Amino acid sequence: MKPLLDRRTFISGAVAAAGLAGVAAIAKGLDPINPDISFGTTGSIFGTWAPAGPKNELSLQMSTDMPKMLAACRQYGLEGLEPYSGQVVQFLDNPMALKKLLDESGVALASVGDLPLRPADRMQVPAGQYPWLGGEGRDLLIAQMERCARDFLQPLGVTHWKNNMGARPDGGPSDDQLKKLADTANEIGRRTLAHGVKLSLHPHIWGPMEREHEFRRIMELTDPRYVFLILDTGHNVLGGMDTPKIVKEFLPRITEVHLKDTFPKFKGNTSTPTREQHLQKGVYASVGQGGGVDFPSIFKVLREDKFKGWAVFDIDAPRTNDGTGSIDDNIAASVRYMRDALKVKLPPPGKPAF
Repeated sequence: MKPLLDRRTFISGAVAAAGLAGVAAIAKGLDPINPDISFGTTGSIFGTWAPAGPKNELSLQMSTDMPKMLAACRQYGLEGLEPYSGQVVQFLDNPMALKKLLDESGVALASVGDLPLRPADRMQVPAGQYPWLGGEGRDLLIAQMERCARDFLQPLGVTHWKNNMGARPDGGPSDDQLKKLADTANEIGRRTLAHGVKLSLHPHIWGPMEREHEFRRIMELTDPRYVFLILDTGHNVLGGMDTPKIVKEFLPRITEVHLKDTFPKFKGNTSTPTREQHLQKGVYASVGQGGGVDFPSIFKVLREDKFKGWAVFDIDAPRTNDGTGSIDDNIAASVRYMRDALKVKLPPPGKPAF
């Protein structure tokens, strides 16, 4: 894999070797109105696109270089990192090694994306079976989720956990499948909460909570004591929803907001763009760069209604020749928008944060 960022982005080798000891703390209270909003990024920005799989389709290969990802968060003044499951598998048997890196960097672990599993523990699900929707593998899924919350997330101090709920059935989930998804989520959420971890469902296009009627049905059927929500601004629009309205209505159950842009042509759509369309030309954009998400209205709600939780960039790594530039360019574009349009007190890109 090519280096993730230009070397100027990272701190000097001497400081890195010293584990960032003595480096000034990242600023707190970055939002000018609501100091309880914390800012970070997911790990998806740190990677490269390459052909993969039997069909040789374009695939995002995420970095597993945790020290470099944490250093990049510091560089841009971000308070937290939310790595994806594949980025933390290396720490499953030794969560304290990850905690040590976090403590040395001064960057918090905002959450973890989905269920990290060793290759030997990954279940082989027959075609047409969806464990989250009550199909084969449901009981194993519940047990694995509880074990991860108890043995991995709790020792790391993670208090909410982002989950996509698996694949979308052809034609979308039936009402019976939505009921079974709610039952599964309620049971997982009850068990993980016993270990201090709030199960937070992440509605995602191409998943079982893609469209608004599915979203609302699951929120209706799940117990608010056990099941929470990570609202993704881009996926919400791509699923045809009015994002500021959804944020306002469901804010008490939102533990985190994923900040992702998309394009105006997708607003109010009645059918979601396909994976094939996304592979031909990405349907996501850096924050404020697509024009399809009303970020000012969303932040108006987060500020006025005193949201307490995480707001994190969730942007894929740039593709070769997509016109957006490097990883640094994409992060910097999001940071500039947050600074200029929303007045969030992140440091200017290019200026060291420490």
